[in-house]
Amino acid sequence: MKPDALLSTLQQRFERNKHRHPNISWEEIAAILQKDTILQIVKNMEATGGEPDVVVFDGLFYVDCSKESPKGRRSICYDRAALEGRKKYPPKNDAMSLATEMGIELLTEEDYQILQSFGDFDTKTSSWLLTPEAVRELGGAIFGDFRFGRVFIYHNGAESYYAARGFRGKVKL
Repeated sequence: MKPDALLSTLQQRFERNKHRHPNISWEEIAAILQKDTILQIVKNMEATGGEPDVVVFDGLFYVDCSKESPKGRRSICYDRAALEGRKKYPPKNDAMSLATEMGIELLTEEDYQILQSFGDFDTKTSSWLLTPEAVRELGGAIFGDFRFGRVFIYHNGAESYYAARGFRGKVKL
């Protein structure tokens, strides 16, 4: 996607979803996006189906706001250790490595809960979340979804992967 087309898409999304970023103008965001690194990261988010938009967490972030977990980031396990430990039918990649390559971080449980306050996300999919080290040391990883009118945070083996599970990311502005 050309830079002008990307900026137009981002601006339209920004204007349609002001509830995610009250009291912030597009001009402020456009100025931040002039930094090549931020624009490239957001471009990567868009290219993998994340539909990034500005969201206020504990600061200002571009966050994957696609209705379902980004299509270009599904069927992956949690991290490199899980990928390397999987002997049969390993996935092509893992969430933590792909996020690092893209320049983003996985959403935390708190981030995910805040994101869900802006709409119903992951009603048919699920998204890996940044997992506490104590859980990861025991072989697990956490993910979230929205079912039955509420947000659920679950656990799974970090080596598991499913066609409907990906990850959502964020980059601080």
